[in-house]
Amino acid sequence: MSQGMTVKNLFAWYGSQPVLKGINLTILPNQVTAIIGPSGCGKSTFVRVLNRLHETIPGARVAGQVYLGEKDIYAPGVDPVLVRRKIGMVFQKPNPFPTMSIFENVAAGLRLNGFARGRLNEQVEKSLKLAALWDEVAQRLDQSGVALSGGQQQRLCLARALAVSPEVLLMDEPASALDPAATLKIEDLIRQLKSEYTIVIVTHNMQQAARVADQTAFFLNGELVEYGPTAELFTRPKDQRTEDYITGRFG
Repeated sequence: MSQGMTVKNLFAWYGSQPVLKGINLTILPNQVTAIIGPSGCGKSTFVRVLNRLHETIPGARVAGQVYLGEKDIYAPGVDPVLVRRKIGMVFQKPNPFPTMSIFENVAAGLRLNGFARGRLNEQVEKSLKLAALWDEVAQRLDQSGVALSGGQQQRLCLARALAVSPEVLLMDEPASALDPAATLKIEDLIRQLKSEYTIVIVTHNMQQAARVADQTAFFLNGELVEYGPTAELFTRPKDQRTEDYITGRFG
């Protein structure tokens, strides 16, 4: 059972520009939470705040609390590197390390974390199997990661994130650059992985949110408008703005 996350009175800025405005949200453990909303509403910033990537941008800052289980990841003295080990990230565009082999792409984080050399092979294989990629690459682990197709590269990045055994997996539009077949593979994986991980997925595709998410949060202009069980939010939204968005009146 992985841990959930709790966000309390969260604000985020780029310079003087507010991007998130007082977000309160509970991300349930071992469920998929989708973040939806029009471009520029704060979706990607929100997930970057969840593993302290936001603060790596010059001029970016955060106020409020973000808890992983009982621990505030923004508390004084908390190491952001350790946070990112617990809360993994898969980005919109596949980003395998271009100078590394398939094997080394997955092993990189393990080596950085001092993983025992004798267990590297076992953990790399396990991670590639979790990402449903092992059967496709087992005979060419020494080939470059960038030689794979786009969908395979994205699953390689997923394997890399899973290798260090995170509690939470953040996915920022993980299928937006992929073809329909590769997208379905990623969605199948998301459904399978939630038994082991807490998953947050940003998506511009409302059908995708309906297919994979247990809970959905609708963001607009940096605010959380509505949050609840996916089926309920899509069929019986409580806020007129949610209804307007999901019926295509704007966005």
